[in-house]
Amino acid sequence: MLTKERFSESQHFKQTWLWILLTGIDALFIYAAIKQVFFGQSFGDKPMSNPQLIVVVSLLLLLTLFFMFLRLDTVIQDDGIYYRFLPFQWTFQKIPWNRILKASVRQYKPVKEYGGWGFRIGLFGKGRAFNVSGNKGRQLIYDNGKKFLLGTQRPQEIEQILKRLGRLTTDEE
Repeated sequence: MLTKERFSESQHFKQTWLWILLTGIDALFIYAAIKQVFFGQSFGDKPMSNPQLIVVVSLLLLLTLFFMFLRLDTVIQDDGIYYRFLPFQWTFQKIPWNRILKASVRQYKPVKEYGGWGFRIGLFGKGRAFNVSGNKGRQLIYDNGKKFLLGTQRPQEIEQILKRLGRLTTDEE
């Protein structure tokens, strides 16, 4: 039986502070490398050697590219919820509906509940979370009581899809 895709979302890290920090550090070290390698002027009180500086600049640029390519993909189909967190998971992981005891959409506190964004382990029984930005997500409680939160930028759409599929639960249920 073919399953019908009901919802699809791809999310990237969009925190302004993160991009300001990464590009600011990149710009500083690129400036330092140009000044030191091409113009022969030492950068700082205790300058790195030219090869060390080039390695550091390369690693910082790779880190920035890494954050550019991080992506959380989620798909809701008739047979379950699929997710992957690129580049860590290349194939979708499936959560079949029969494993999900409760599914809701909620607002959460990324730093307080999970220690930030990314692949996170929540404190005090919050369970795992995959999130890249924002503070809204679909909260899943498995049939074994474990919790899993998938972040979303489109909570109203997910809520409507879960309602239509008869899979939305509330805290009161």
